[in-house]
Amino acid sequence: MISKFNFFYLLIFILFISCSKKIDQKSTLNENNLETQMIEVYKEGMKEFEKGDVIYAGRKFSEAELLFPQSIWAPRAVLMSAYGYFSQGYYSNAINDLERFLARYKNHPQTVYAYYLLALCHYDQIIDEKKDMNEIIQAEKYFNIIIKNFPNTDYAKDSKFKLEYINELMASKEMYLARYYVKREKWIPAIKRFQNVINNYDTTIFVEEALHRLVELNYKIGLVDEAEMYAKLLGYNYQSSRWYEASYRLINKDYEIKRISSKKEKNKILKNFRKLFK
Repeated sequence: MISKFNFFYLLIFILFISCSKKIDQKSTLNENNLETQMIEVYKEGMKEFEKGDVIYAGRKFSEAELLFPQSIWAPRAVLMSAYGYFSQGYYSNAINDLERFLARYKNHPQTVYAYYLLALCHYDQIIDEKKDMNEIIQAEKYFNIIIKNFPNTDYAKDSKFKLEYINELMASKEMYLARYYVKREKWIPAIKRFQNVINNYDTTIFVEEALHRLVELNYKIGLVDEAEMYAKLLGYNYQSSRWYEASYRLINKDYEIKRISSKKEKNKILKNFRKLFK
């Protein structure tokens, strides 16, 4: 027979198990109910997005995320909200969503997409390299993150392409500042800017002119050896360019005479050659 003491503890144990089951059932029901509500709100957001009302859609996606942030639908909702804002040019809203996504959902399978969209938000706001430096710097930062951490993706390939354009912009800004200093006859700051172009943006279209300007400015202030060094560098890499020809003229004062002399010699040879057929 079961003693009164043992019976009491057995009753408590049964009640505890029963309550635990009810709590678990209630918790599961609540979670299922929340996820169902979340999916419904997410679908509402998608409908509004398809209609083109990205502001209301964004609110619905945010509401869906708040309802059940542990669900797999939560990060999707954030990305959809960000993409909606981005597609209509609401870049600040998109950036806020994407930064929250990257902070809250680390190591998510769509992390690379979030970085790419974040980079595009800054990239698409670049209009003038003289005014939009912050956007250029931020876009460059996120494109480099993609190339470094996700090198074998299509996003990395496109990031490299867009970085080439950013490098052109950065080089253009350096050239603009260098010319500004040249006009004011501030030779040393100008030289430093042109050096920045050849040191940091040597794949851009501005490098040939920057080399010529370094020849020109160093020659002007009496640094002939430095001028000749840049002229040789220009000649070695860009001998057929007009900038090399301009530098060659500067270093070799009798350049035009040599060209004329060479032309006369060429005509003389041609005349002698014609005589053979007379």
